[in-house]
Amino acid sequence: MREVFQREEETLVNIETVMDAEDFQSTNPWLFSVFIKYDANVLNEDYYEFLETKESLIISLEHNKYAKYAGSRTVDGWTELYFYAKDSKQLDLTVAKFLGESGYVFESNVVRDTKWDFYKAQLLPSDLEAHHIQSAKIIFLLAEEGDTLIHPREVEHYIVFDTPTQKDRFIESVQELGFAFKDDLSTEDFEHGVAVVKTSNVTYDEVKKMVEELLVLVKNQKAYYEGWSTVLVLEEDTI
Repeated sequence: MREVFQREEETLVNIETVMDAEDFQSTNPWLFSVFIKYDANVLNEDYYEFLETKESLIISLEHNKYAKYAGSRTVDGWTELYFYAKDSKQLDLTVAKFLGESGYVFESNVVRDTKWDFYKAQLLPSDLEAHHIQSAKIIFLLAEEGDTLIHPREVEHYIVFDTPTQKDRFIESVQELGFAFKDDLSTEDFEHGVAVVKTSNVTYDEVKKMVEELLVLVKNQKAYYEGWSTVLVLEEDTI
């Protein structure tokens, strides 16, 4: 499964990540990079032609079992494609044959990265980025069902702790941010959990703010943020 997100560095970086790529880590120790001079952040008449070229290149390398696609980065006018391969042979030659007559300026490189350090540091989303991706999915599904997103409703967040003391400290501190305790959570997977709620709309900016506030407290308590949920609110429900 591919995830797409943005990372703020000195310049904006759009990142696409194959989330289960690490399943191939033990057999693919070589990091193969292909840089193509094309700004995929700009939607123009050549955009879909470039996407077709990109996907065809990925399919070619994977089909011939040369490499496994791990993700891409678009930054400073370049689209960077990253693969992990079983060995370093044939990679540069295959790309040169594929892109040689495409008209794109490109370059490629292969280095050994047994621990997949590049993937983990530059392609894999951080915890915060992963939660924002998940929030965007939930908000998209709500909007698809007709939710206008702007109507306030209870938004429920779930946090898991190692000890009851951590939970008690968290409940006390989170109330200062306008959250209220709703329920204790306990399952076979964890003994100490809590649900807290806050009345809010579910626009992306507002949810992003809530999640970031909670993650600061969660980190302070060495706890685990499990995400959020809410109810569907349709326009007719508010009349």
